[in-house]
Amino acid sequence: MALLTLTFLEIILGIDNIVFISIAANKLQENQRSKATNIGLLLAMVQRIILLFFVSFLVGLSEPFYTIDTNWLHVGISWQAIILFGGGLFLIYKSTSEIREKVEDPDHDEDEVKNKKIKSLGQAVVQIMIIDFIFSIDSILTAVGMTNGLHENHNYTLVLMIIAVMISIGIMIGFANPIRKFIDTHPSVQLLGLAFLILIGFMLITEAAHLSDTEFFGKTVGAIPKGYLYFAIAFSLFVEFLNYRITKKKKKN
Repeated sequence: MALLTLTFLEIILGIDNIVFISIAANKLQENQRSKATNIGLLLAMVQRIILLFFVSFLVGLSEPFYTIDTNWLHVGISWQAIILFGGGLFLIYKSTSEIREKVEDPDHDEDEVKNKKIKSLGQAVVQIMIIDFIFSIDSILTAVGMTNGLHENHNYTLVLMIIAVMISIGIMIGFANPIRKFIDTHPSVQLLGLAFLILIGFMLITEAAHLSDTEFFGKTVGAIPKGYLYFAIAFSLFVEFLNYRITKKKKKN
């Protein structure tokens, strides 16, 4: 369930990535475009896996290096808590700003990429790597949020995240255009994915508080079970599927 949900979110979060990569690749000659896209996405996959190792290493540092202990607050600050808390805030900020941008100025990011000059295959690949790095931060934090604490063995969750990233990149390489067309026709799916990020962001913040043994006025902060998150995502997708079927039937009629 974790693998399916994570792979789905990775694909949804990668749609914008695919659009901007296509814009960058289209500045080259026609015989170089597919080569630039494939090389760029494969290098992007390697880049994401390296970032996953780095972030997972920091999340694994759970021993507190500083403790705040007052009459009303107790917090054991560790690198794990900092990464989860900062990641949660970043996801909430990124998703809300992305939703606002898609509603008010959907072509803003595309215009920025279009204005960048690309003359060679090497420049295109570098540009694709930069684009992917910017867009990979939220997907990596999402992966950490979805899998953190799922299994006692930290390596197990790391392998799960790497598999999800590899599957999503593979699907994007093979089915980039059909997925992009589907999202263009049904933009609510992408907005739903961004809404999930807000949910995951709040979960990361509460998890950071729980793992750092945070106490407010003697009350401890509990962790949100991952099952609640999976159920919320699955239920939302089921409702979206029903909405899609109803809309399709209306068009036929």
